[in-house]
Amino acid sequence: MSYIPDTSAQDTVIEHRQLSWRKWVIAASILIAGYLVVPAVYAWFSGERAIVRSELKLAQVQQGEFVRDISVQGKVVAAKRPTIYSPSSGTVTYAVAAGDTVSVGQLLAEIDSPELTSELAQQRAERDRLFSALERERIHAKQKALAHENNIGRAEVALNAAKREMRRSQEGKDKQVVSDIDFQKAKDELQNAEREYALTLKEIDLLRESHKFEVKNRELEYNRQQVVVEELERRVAALQLLSPVAGLVGNLIVEQKTNVTKNQPLVTVVDLSKFEVEVQIPEQYGDDLALGMQAEVFVNNRNILGELTAISPEISKGSIAGKIRLLESESLGLKQNQRLTSRIILEQKDNVLYLPRGQFEQSQGGQFTYLVQQEKAVKTRIQLGAQSLTQIEVLAGLSKGDTVVVSDLRVFKQAQQARIIE
Repeated sequence: MSYIPDTSAQDTVIEHRQLSWRKWVIAASILIAGYLVVPAVYAWFSGERAIVRSELKLAQVQQGEFVRDISVQGKVVAAKRPTIYSPSSGTVTYAVAAGDTVSVGQLLAEIDSPELTSELAQQRAERDRLFSALERERIHAKQKALAHENNIGRAEVALNAAKREMRRSQEGKDKQVVSDIDFQKAKDELQNAEREYALTLKEIDLLRESHKFEVKNRELEYNRQQVVVEELERRVAALQLLSPVAGLVGNLIVEQKTNVTKNQPLVTVVDLSKFEVEVQIPEQYGDDLALGMQAEVFVNNRNILGELTAISPEISKGSIAGKIRLLESESLGLKQNQRLTSRIILEQKDNVLYLPRGQFEQSQGGQFTYLVQQEKAVKTRIQLGAQSLTQIEVLAGLSKGDTVVVSDLRVFKQAQQARIIE
């Protein structure tokens, strides 16, 4: 019997060994790569655009108070910087120099006006003459009053004498010792005395009124002249130019000892206690501006409240000039012509949907954005409204809490939707 050998001699026993940690790492890497690559490959083959999330800026639609404002540049100017003018022609003599600190009522300059001082002296002399005439008229009125009293007394004596004569005639007639002719004569004399006395009283009253009128007329002349003198004294006193505010002397507009004319500017004074900010506002906001609008001025890392107090009626070089009055300007260390950034609040709304400002506003005319839903960005038509420095109002197309792309939308190549990958 022949023996046929088998292949057992050629078999090799293989021992079962566990996978090493390196192989586990390799396997996990393959799985992760597949997880990341397969969707991208799928999107590529399906024609769907894939955008890396890091290339996008996302934001959620918020609802609340919306403040529409603009940022403008301006410079600090003193709210009060009066210019002092010459009240009369003459020679100016300055008592201060440019940059000096002055207080209220301090002498700034003096005008030497011989013409005005001479006129004042003449008018004072005329006033003194009229005062003398008034006193003389009063004395004359007193003299006339004494004469009138004397006339009244004589008329009264004549009347009393006529009355006595009448009584005597009446008694004589009753006793038939006085003729009727003598009685009638005594009666006529009494009537004449009564008439003379009454006329004397009326005449004296008229003369008294005439004297009062003359005295009053002299008083009016004197008072009128006194007003002229007081006005000239005011003008002469105004030749001493006093500071209306406390602050610094600005410019001395003319040279020392210069002959100046009336109403010629001489010196400016800057009040450093109150400041305003002169701003230039873009003309496109002209229709939105109104006096009294709130404003904020950024000073030394602080927001100082202000108020829009002046708006220019004309447009110059594409901008409108305005003034913001600072509600707090003391202890800020502001300087004249200092440059500052200001914020003017044009409008405030409550319960408004809004998004932060972004480049999506310029993309596709601001009519579209991409609404992010899970891992997809879907092109969505929107309607935007008012804009502020940091926010833009959403009128339609989005709801509160929606997440949208607010960065540049050109990366989407106007695709209707795109897949967002990490």
